[in-house]
Amino acid sequence: MANTPEEHYGADDIKVLKGLEAVRKRPGMYIGSTGPLGLHHLVYEVVDNSVDEALAGYCDHIQVFIQPDNSIKCIDNGRGIPVERHKTEKMPTVEVVLTILHAGGKFGDGGYKVSGGLHGVGVSVVNALSSRMLVDVRRDGKEYEIELERGKTTTKLHEIGKARKTGTTVTFWPDPDIFTDTTIYDFDTLANRFREMAFLNKGLKIELTDLRSDPHALVSEEAAEPRTVTFKYDGGIVDFVKYINEGKETLNKPIYFEAENEDGTVEVAMQWSTSYSSNGVMAFANNINTHEGGTHLDGFKQAVTRTINDYARSKKILKEKDPNLTGDDCREGLAAIISVKLHEPEFEGQTKTKLGNTEIRGLVQTAVTKGLAEYLEENPAPAKRIVGKASQALKAREAARKAREASRKNVMESFSLPGKLADCSSKDPSNSEIFIVEGDSAGGSAKQARDRKYQAILPLRGKILNVERAGLNRSLGSDTIKSLITAIGCGISDDFDADKARYHRIIIMTDADVDGAHIRCLLLTFFYRYMPELINRGYIYIAQPPIFGLKKHNSRSTKVDRYIYDEQALSATLAEYDDEKGRGADKYDVQRYKGLGEMDPEQLWETTMEPASRTLLQVNIDDAAEAERAVADLMGDKVEPRRDFIQSHARDVRFLDI
Repeated sequence: MANTPEEHYGADDIKVLKGLEAVRKRPGMYIGSTGPLGLHHLVYEVVDNSVDEALAGYCDHIQVFIQPDNSIKCIDNGRGIPVERHKTEKMPTVEVVLTILHAGGKFGDGGYKVSGGLHGVGVSVVNALSSRMLVDVRRDGKEYEIELERGKTTTKLHEIGKARKTGTTVTFWPDPDIFTDTTIYDFDTLANRFREMAFLNKGLKIELTDLRSDPHALVSEEAAEPRTVTFKYDGGIVDFVKYINEGKETLNKPIYFEAENEDGTVEVAMQWSTSYSSNGVMAFANNINTHEGGTHLDGFKQAVTRTINDYARSKKILKEKDPNLTGDDCREGLAAIISVKLHEPEFEGQTKTKLGNTEIRGLVQTAVTKGLAEYLEENPAPAKRIVGKASQALKAREAARKAREASRKNVMESFSLPGKLADCSSKDPSNSEIFIVEGDSAGGSAKQARDRKYQAILPLRGKILNVERAGLNRSLGSDTIKSLITAIGCGISDDFDADKARYHRIIIMTDADVDGAHIRCLLLTFFYRYMPELINRGYIYIAQPPIFGLKKHNSRSTKVDRYIYDEQALSATLAEYDDEKGRGADKYDVQRYKGLGEMDPEQLWETTMEPASRTLLQVNIDDAAEAERAVADLMGDKVEPRRDFIQSHARDVRFLDI
């Protein structure tokens, strides 16, 4: 046997990352990703520091500016980060906070009793992942400034003048070497998050201003008229519930109660509507949206179910022989906000957004049981409506169960009929995808274009039922919806199990016209209402077929030279041709694709279905409250919100096929 040289393994092989080098080496560990989500998380970390000052009672106004070069400036009127020399680190305290990981007022007993922020990594991580950071502190009648680059101090803290007021200003430039996908901030993403923050912190004013003339440019001139939104809610989470239910027919005025003990505080606001939704409950811990739930949500659900059942039986609304109302029955049509503030929150779950503190369950359960029971006793008329709504949900659930059982055999048989599911050969859901297409024409092209190994096609005949108005019982009577449920394979309602999904990419592929947009919206409503876990897991996508095809004028070839996916890109392409050739753009013939069926299978494959060249939009619920409102406005019973939406967005319409 040949001798192999002994591999050396000693002290020199152990690498120590000093300062903030570890953050730059593995940024995903600290902010989740280096894509758009991580980019926006930088802003939240900075603003969370200002919100901590608000929670402590020292700040009531936060201003955030997206500057022309896509840097972010955050200004608050808090106390200002301390500037005196730190005893152990032998440098100004503000520099400690900015350059040392896990240094700040949320650690130990002398700082904030309650603080926001998911991981507690704070502004030092933002500093590490910024090409430049400038921090201005106004404190003790003086104004100070410190400058840093990529986590390291470049200009030491120095006094720059007098200050009449206190506060902190943080300006940072996200590092393009870290955020290689994009460094461009999305105004609406930030606005949705700040609206949520303002709801959760009663009386706090948060302003967001966009100073860019062109938000999509890496560097743009300052806008002539900056876009500004201001969020301030004196009603706090009561206003939050009203916002969620705006445009809906409600059964009661918002109920609000709060409680406190040595473990923390809880605030609850709740209001029922005639909606069929049962996913309108949002739970927060220290301002963090705990999407995965946790102990506070468990305590809330248990208390609501028990209290409504106890009330219904005490008033003989539920007879002795009647079964108990389930949690889903009691929560149907309920919009609720649970906001807890803890000294030491423990987050767990896949995305660290599940609250694990066991001690908070009892506090929430006691508060909700007491508060809701008192409300029901003191308000018999809305109490009767609330219990009646839950009783109707129970009857509908029973009817839906019977409909499911009766229809299972027929649904499975229906797939043998022409024009239904063309399945893929792969049995591995992680490698399989299904295209939901409108009509047999597009379905025929898609079936010919697909890769049978991993791509399935489900054509839909006619428009899918509007489940927002119909409810589960009527929805299950729709052949289209039954086909959809069975094809996906994970069931619905009580039978739903996301682990049984037969495809991990469920792709909505509709025509680029008004009807296509309507069908897309109806499908998204269905998934949002009855299979939200598929959205949370990232299984739902929207295909992006081209709108235009360009061919050289008088060309004998049928081959399309270039595909264009929006009108703005078409104008830019034609203008580019004019500039290069110095001629009219009539050298190109422009074909407008009104439907997927107008493309032959080869074109549909290369533009929309081929994984290497297609573009898919992944559907997510970044802001559940905004999604709830949008679905209710566009798909609900009330005409006015839908009319207002159409009127306010009429100028955005590009094509209208009549």
